[in-house]
Amino acid sequence: MQLGEMGTPVSPHVVRDWLTEHDFSLHKIAKVIAGGKSPHRNAQFENIARLKSEYLEAGNPIFSVDTKAKEHLGFLYRKGRMWTQQAYHAFDHDFPSWATGLVIPHGIYDLLRNCGHINLGLSHDTSEFACDSIRWYWNRIGKQCYPDANSILLLLDCGGSNAANQYVFKQDLQTLANDIDVEIRVAHYPSYCSKYNPIEHRFFPHVGRACQGRLFDTLETVVQLMRRATTTTGLRTTVNVIRRVYQIGRKVAADFKETMEIIFDEFLPNWNYRAVPQ
Repeated sequence: MQLGEMGTPVSPHVVRDWLTEHDFSLHKIAKVIAGGKSPHRNAQFENIARLKSEYLEAGNPIFSVDTKAKEHLGFLYRKGRMWTQQAYHAFDHDFPSWATGLVIPHGIYDLLRNCGHINLGLSHDTSEFACDSIRWYWNRIGKQCYPDANSILLLLDCGGSNAANQYVFKQDLQTLANDIDVEIRVAHYPSYCSKYNPIEHRFFPHVGRACQGRLFDTLETVVQLMRRATTTTGLRTTVNVIRRVYQIGRKVAADFKETMEIIFDEFLPNWNYRAVPQ
């Protein structure tokens, strides 16, 4: 337009070619600026790499775990496009009160087997829900795949339902270790580094791709769509629904800090610890 006003009209195709010649292209805003800095960041990454190597060599499982953003059920708009003869119809506003329910996808990604699992919660994203999700996966899938395992390595973020600074999570984790009778070792990724958790780039994007552009009209639809998350490199996905109602605002037992059996590492104990079966 400006060139036309200057007396040198140029077609959009020519302008596009010029931009391409000078390495211009369409870009989205990249979310790469960390919200803050975490002390000992590099040291913890090196520690996680060492632990992963040890567990791989021993044939013990490594599970990358995280909760995906909750989704509302019903005829609410969802991003994405897909091939159809006509568009799906959704409400003209995305009021949560118009939803028929919600699902909380808790994901577990098995690094050794390149397999993912989603437990869909229908209540609240609590530490109890996170531990129940791992319990369900281990009892029905994990221990069949790792019958000789003597320890499980969990790679977790620092916040959320499995926050590193929450003793209620450690309390539920100890109960989980007691129930499944296997040691659970936890390694948290430093604050502001959740994108490096393997589940974030090796599993969740494929789940999102399988569901994009589709209405989550019913719970059955969500289950069917998420089970379609596969890749040509062998990723397969299983899905389960946990219907238990979870209490929010739970407090740790009064004497837990004094009597807990959690074993903290000498190296960065806030991020590295073990729950040994009692």
